[in-house]
Amino acid sequence: MYTLNCKGKLLLIEKPLVMGIVNATPDSFYDQYPQKGLDAIIALADKMASEGADILDIGGQSTRPGSERISAEEEMARVLPVIKILSEKYPDIILSIDTYHSKVASAAVEAGVSIVNDVSAGNMDKAMLSIVATLQVPYICMHMKGTPETMQQNASYKDVVKEVLDFFIQKIADCTRAGIKDIIIDPGFGFAKTIQHNFILLKNLALFEMLDKPLLAGLSRKSTVYKTLNITADEALNGTTVLNTLAILNGASVLRVHDVKQAKETIQLLERYEKG
Repeated sequence: MYTLNCKGKLLLIEKPLVMGIVNATPDSFYDQYPQKGLDAIIALADKMASEGADILDIGGQSTRPGSERISAEEEMARVLPVIKILSEKYPDIILSIDTYHSKVASAAVEAGVSIVNDVSAGNMDKAMLSIVATLQVPYICMHMKGTPETMQQNASYKDVVKEVLDFFIQKIADCTRAGIKDIIIDPGFGFAKTIQHNFILLKNLALFEMLDKPLLAGLSRKSTVYKTLNITADEALNGTTVLNTLAILNGASVLRVHDVKQAKETIQLLERYEKG
């Protein structure tokens, strides 16, 4: 069991948690709602809250392969109105901000967020680790080589499991040295990794328990699912559920998903299965 201090609210990870993906961006690789705008984003968050999401992860910048970077100011314009509404509407649900800009992280925490989720693990903004330490919130530290624009050109490893493990050993030390107390690790499925790399990491996920940190798995509707099955992201829910099941069986503490209801059901069934 892990405990995270989310701005004075203790989040206990006694069983896997579900983090719902709330995209405040027009260019995500998969959009739950075809319509855009603040009302649609809030409606999506309402649906996830009603389905039992433990965390809502709000992002204003696409990090899909080849995505174009926007400024911190534009990102804040997208996410801050969402955060302010959701923090008032759902005070019992933990909000996180999906950003690699320390400026966005600071503004988001001030607006009501209590977890920072950084796909770059501090590599795209050198101020991020010290800022998160000052904010005193949990930090999701993800593995990625390069940037979202270039990462798929860097999908080369001699031993992907060893290299990702070595990365986290160093990053956990960096985060601890900076003063971050609660660290969650994310192996970064699909980020500078081929489909084969993703399956190798998933199969060996239990090895990451040696790091003694909560483990986040973000497999939802990714190309590992839909390209393997020769379908589209829209058709990838069933495959996502299968991979989420494997992730939990191999030690995942948090599932980051587009489909909250199905992820919660997966956890409930696995709980019953483990009880026999």
